[in-house]
Amino acid sequence: MSPQILAQAAEITSTSNGEAWTFWLLAPVALIAGLGMVLMRSAVHSALLLVVNLFCVAVFYLLQDAPFLGFVQIIVYTGAIMVLFLFVLMLVGVDSSDSLVETLRGQRIAAVILGLGFAGLLVFPIGRAIDGGSAAGLDAANSEGNVTAIGKLLFSEYVFVFEAISALLVVAAIGTMVLGHREHTGEKLTQKERMRRRFTEGGPITPRPGPKVFAINPDLEQAVRGSGEPAVVGGPSHDEGPDASGTGGTGLGGPGSSGPSGGPGSGGPDSGDSGAGGPQVGGGGQHVNGSAVAEDADGANAVGEAAPVGAGSGGGR
Repeated sequence: MSPQILAQAAEITSTSNGEAWTFWLLAPVALIAGLGMVLMRSAVHSALLLVVNLFCVAVFYLLQDAPFLGFVQIIVYTGAIMVLFLFVLMLVGVDSSDSLVETLRGQRIAAVILGLGFAGLLVFPIGRAIDGGSAAGLDAANSEGNVTAIGKLLFSEYVFVFEAISALLVVAAIGTMVLGHREHTGEKLTQKERMRRRFTEGGPITPRPGPKVFAINPDLEQAVRGSGEPAVVGGPSHDEGPDASGTGGTGLGGPGSSGPSGGPGSGGPDSGDSGAGGPQVGGGGQHVNGSAVAEDADGANAVGEAAPVGAGSGGGR
């Protein structure tokens, strides 16, 4: 700002009523929106509060008889911030359940009231402030036009600041692309290398269940790792039910509890005395490539072909 404009502005000791009312109404809104943008945990909420803050700044520009800056603030910054809003959605993501829940009660009514309030501020107080007179020094500064005067200042006195801000915006755009595609910059892993990394790093071996799926125990992962038996939801315990004694039962899907895939279970259908075991899902035998390893009365192991479920009445393991 030139010294002539500062000298003329020093003579002003008061403002119009419309300008004062508009400032004292929008200044707290702009301050609260700026603080909320920094303190909000949700990136989407922060972007929306930044839109409110930039809109208030645009109204302040209009109050100071700077229509070009005011409309540029609305069109470029407040409009471009919605593009940033889309970037945030793509980078962070929003759960589909968020759109089904109204997080703020009465937010539609509040949005209508705030919209009408902003419209009233634009029509009545700002109109009176603009019709009441011009700010000090603007007549001399805008003798060739407001846009021409701003262009001369940007590329004469403030050219270094203008170029620094331009470089900052370019760096921000490049940083956004780098952060959004950082997973694709490394060497592409094969399926074998991915599985080896899962085992060595101790991560999940099998795919996780999808959303809205109730899963209390990763059965397949326990079977692969060779850990203990998973819990059974809604069924009898290992020592309960008609199959607990090992004398035959209802077979597949019965009340007998099941062990991990490929591991021994308890309380299921039994294998015969001759060692012919059935498919022991929830039963007593150990699976060996479709066959069952059973234990006869003398304690010796015998391998037999798969038999119907519930065949035999020996003591299964």
